[in-house]
Amino acid sequence: SDYPFKYESEEWNSKKEELLYKWLGDEDAVIFILTIGQITETWDDLIDKDKEVTDEQINSLFMHMLIDLPINPFFDRYKFLVGAIKSGQKDRMLTSGFLHVDIPHLFFNMFTLFFFSNVVIDWLGPIKFVIIYMISLLAGSLLAMVFHKNEPYYSAVGASGAVTGILYAAILLQPDMQLGLMFIPIPIPAYIFGIGYLLYSKLGNIGHTAHFGGAIGGYITTLLFLPGLLVTEPLMVGLLAIPIIALFILQKTGKL
Repeated sequence: SDYPFKYESEEWNSKKEELLYKWLGDEDAVIFILTIGQITETWDDLIDKDKEVTDEQINSLFMHMLIDLPINPFFDRYKFLVGAIKSGQKDRMLTSGFLHVDIPHLFFNMFTLFFFSNVVIDWLGPIKFVIIYMISLLAGSLLAMVFHKNEPYYSAVGASGAVTGILYAAILLQPDMQLGLMFIPIPIPAYIFGIGYLLYSKLGNIGHTAHFGGAIGGYITTLLFLPGLLVTEPLMVGLLAIPIIALFILQKTGKL
């Protein structure tokens, strides 16, 4: 096989590969999905320890994460890249929100989404949840284009903008929300986690500018859906605006 890993069941994987080709019709996309699958499987075995993981498999895991995925043509075609977007590939502003650099990056975003998504759905319903998610994703990409418009090789991926938008929406809707995290012995206010998540955005090339735009998108869209929050929760509305404004100023002045 030309793929960078070995299959456990040749018959099953041959069928799986055939179905993926039929559905996607794109060899690069098939390789990308199969590689993601192999990474996820090995990572799962490492965590739950239900299957022995060899040194070769661990080496292969890091090879996939650090080399195979970043150079995969499918990943490269749909990531956020300023030069390509300015050349006409506008779809990257959306598709980059569904790519991640590695499993920890994906896990942290989905971990955050898990805590906050139900609050938004319970208050506004699934349709408005999706609207906030997509607007936040696109707002993150738009702000990245504004900040990095003169950097044609600037690239990023991740659902960070969309997730931050949902996070901000949830805190606006339920400001007294408390989070019990397994590595922190006492519950913490959700707004503390939210501000910390936004500050985390400055670490790594994982769509950190998109955090700011996503926060703005979720913040404004939620207030448009429920403008009464400006009256009922003025303190939280003001508090959540502070890190957005501060980080925006730091980014624009080149201090971040």
